[in-house]
Amino acid sequence: MSKPYLLLWLEAPLQSWGHDSKFGRRDSLDFPTKSGVLGLLCCARGVAGEQTEWLARWADQDMQVAAYVRADRQGKAQPRQPLLRDFHMVGSGYDGQDPWANLLIPKTSDGKKAVGGGTKMTYRYYLQDMAFAVALQGPEKELHAVAEALHNPVWDLYLGRKNCVPTEFICQGVHADIHLAMEKAGQLAQEKQRQLSFRVLQGEHDGEVLTLNDVPLQFGEHKQYRDRRVSVLRME
Repeated sequence: MSKPYLLLWLEAPLQSWGHDSKFGRRDSLDFPTKSGVLGLLCCARGVAGEQTEWLARWADQDMQVAAYVRADRQGKAQPRQPLLRDFHMVGSGYDGQDPWANLLIPKTSDGKKAVGGGTKMTYRYYLQDMAFAVALQGPEKELHAVAEALHNPVWDLYLGRKNCVPTEFICQGVHADIHLAMEKAGQLAQEKQRQLSFRVLQGEHDGEVLTLNDVPLQFGEHKQYRDRRVSVLRME
């Protein structure tokens, strides 16, 4: 008998799901990453640190994504909004003579002043006005535990970054199989006048096949990940 699925609805004016970002340029994938989703669940549970044992229970579980865009009055899918690029000045305006403020100025790994000064400009990219249905497979008891945590989160929940505040309840229930989970997602999308844009399936299927380094093995200071293959199936 197949394991049940937890359905998450991730909707917000802005979302950002980094998977291959450097300090100065913070990109976003077109859809939520597995590491981002599991990190979201950790926030709901109020846990920090490595979490290696907990993450191991999710590493090989299936995760599927359905992406939805706005529909017009005739029910036709509207074009996706382009990526939004923002920039942040990191370390600007701090007094280097003040011991506390000095801690907030970027430095080299050995604590010395950065080359060219402490202020750095970083570019950050965001998805605009998207909604994602994420179906995460797992043991039923574990799914109900994280569902309860999402209903009563210990820490604030964001969709990638702290300025990506969700506009809908994230947890949409535990369902017996993937078909029931996605049927519920379709009903919710219809109520919100959204149309399916693409789906992301775990493994190799017809469509664009990607290799993502987004399966977290260890969180905390020294993060570790491994690869997984996904297929992106775009709707005509």
